[in-house]
Amino acid sequence: MCGIFAYLNYNVNRDRRYIIEVLFNGLRRLEYRGYDSSGISIDSDPNTRFDNYAPIPLVFRKEGNIESLVKSVYQEVATTDLNLEESFSVHAGIAHTRWATHGEPAPRNSHPQSSGPENEFLVVHNGVITNYEVLKETLVRHGFTFQSDTDTEVIPKLAKFVFDQANEEGDQTVNFSQVVFEVMRHLEGAYALIFKSRHYPNELIACKRGSPLLLGVKEHVEDSSFGASYFDVKSLSENPHPKEFFLSSDASAVVEHTKRVLVIEDGEMIHLKDASVSVFKYDGKGKSSRPASVKRALSFLEMEVEQINKGKYEHYMQKEIHEQPESLTTTMRGRLIRGGSCKAKTVLLGGLKDHIKTIKRSRRIVFIGCGTSYNAALATRPILEELTGIPVTMEVASDLLDRQGPIYRQDTAVFVSQSGETADTLLALQYALENGALCVGITNTVGSAIARNTHCGVHINAGCEIGVASTKAYTSQIVVMAMLALAIGDDTISSQARREAIIEGLFDLPNKTREVLKLDQEMKELAKLLIAEQSLLVFGRGYNYSTALEGALKVKEVALMHSEGMLAGEMKHGPLALVDENLPIIVVATHDACFSKQQSVIQQLHARKGRLIVMCSKGDAAFVCPGGSCRVIEVPQVEDCLQPVINIVPLQLLAYHLTVLRGYNVDQPRNLAKSVTTQ
Repeated sequence: MCGIFAYLNYNVNRDRRYIIEVLFNGLRRLEYRGYDSSGISIDSDPNTRFDNYAPIPLVFRKEGNIESLVKSVYQEVATTDLNLEESFSVHAGIAHTRWATHGEPAPRNSHPQSSGPENEFLVVHNGVITNYEVLKETLVRHGFTFQSDTDTEVIPKLAKFVFDQANEEGDQTVNFSQVVFEVMRHLEGAYALIFKSRHYPNELIACKRGSPLLLGVKEHVEDSSFGASYFDVKSLSENPHPKEFFLSSDASAVVEHTKRVLVIEDGEMIHLKDASVSVFKYDGKGKSSRPASVKRALSFLEMEVEQINKGKYEHYMQKEIHEQPESLTTTMRGRLIRGGSCKAKTVLLGGLKDHIKTIKRSRRIVFIGCGTSYNAALATRPILEELTGIPVTMEVASDLLDRQGPIYRQDTAVFVSQSGETADTLLALQYALENGALCVGITNTVGSAIARNTHCGVHINAGCEIGVASTKAYTSQIVVMAMLALAIGDDTISSQARREAIIEGLFDLPNKTREVLKLDQEMKELAKLLIAEQSLLVFGRGYNYSTALEGALKVKEVALMHSEGMLAGEMKHGPLALVDENLPIIVVATHDACFSKQQSVIQQLHARKGRLIVMCSKGDAAFVCPGGSCRVIEVPQVEDCLQPVINIVPLQLLAYHLTVLRGYNVDQPRNLAKSVTTQ
């Protein structure tokens, strides 16, 4: 939700056109996060100073997609004497994609938000300020007027208030970081912020609490190996080399420029001035005059530009569905041990090795997640209970917080999140830590908030996922949690044969996934038959209850068709009333312990003239659909606990083709965001 991006060049000559295009391209890389408006701010003519201050920064804002903003900016520039070829050796620009939370999508509600007509302070913001109404009332009493409906507008106005107060008291030396620190002290909620000010030209300040933010650094040195040796911020600040700095909500907007990054932590403030990077830490306690300076090191970004490009595919979702054989292979690489004639097959999860005994002694394992991540955890609950004998409970993060459900010191709480930044899941993590539970993180993002704040965890290593609707991350999450079950239950002799069969199935899973992807054209044909439908039901049970939920969620998310995943065992307790000859119903009935029960469900639906589409294991078509009375989707058979990985792929393909045929944006569904960083 929302994307923020900034670019500062120091002693690197860049013309205004280049700077604008860097900002635009940064926003394009962040489109997948979800947005409904966007904006940028750049410097105006440096020769037009006002009251001894730097020129008033230019602000461009537009509702709609980024290309609407691009067109609007160039149209506005064409009507002025702004020189796009003018070169800057130092320049600071900021940019933003907004996902509306306070106020409708409109230019006045878009970011950057300003302190007033002269744009003395400008802010781009990702998150929600929960005490903005109190701050707004205070600022109104001091003569400030507000133009937007946003919570963000209080931030630049508060910065101006702090700056003006300091100057009235005769403190002419108040610096940018002191102003922002004072602003941070008054803010409550979750935020990532970037500040730009005409009082502090060519400087930027970034700070965060709860929402993701990172700094990318690109040095221009003749000896590249020399430049690469500066991996601590202090050395970076002391050397005189020309530099370019990139601030972003996400690594995908930085990787094409540099792989040297600093993941900004909660309570930290980054001050970019000249060639220096200053890092300060604010703990939120007391009223000290300034935050403490801290030492931080740069890290190397393990991502390639190719991962954020579509390649030969038309859409990111299509690419990510077809990448699943490779992403599953990467998820399992180095973690499965085939053993030999004398050694058993086993699983090695390095991130859990110091805590595995504690997990085994848990009185309960609690899976906590939202949306697709919750569904992935649900898919692995049965095998975890089977192999460990430990009770497993499921919690939707927001509901756990609303109920303040009991979490005990003897519990192991497993937090599942693709981004590692999901707001509700992060708050649930804080709640579990306060209650003393052992907290395990399962994420796709190294250095994310969940990865940093849990006691231990496993990265799913699915690779960068750009499409809003999660596909390859879902299947990799299932595989990681299946391996978690194997690791916890590895000393149970009675289940050794079962564990080895699952491990062998994991080794073969990428090949089975390639096989099921061959159903692509068949799913496209099915989508053509369903294109005009308004509703879809998906029934599953056992391991595939999660498949029903996730398949329906995918159709709902991207095709904008009402769809519901239902537990087949509950069919007679209400849903059966919906069945008629018009409503399409998908029944997941692959061969497992629930197969005979699903056959019974199919018979009952068929008796009521249900319009059935049955997913079954290869060779089972005659058992589930005698006489060809319904449409059948045959998928490869794997171990029952791994079957959800295979079964979801046809439903992902169906959702994709339905969306494209209906003419909707498959990568950026209406009203949705990839990374849900607000409650």
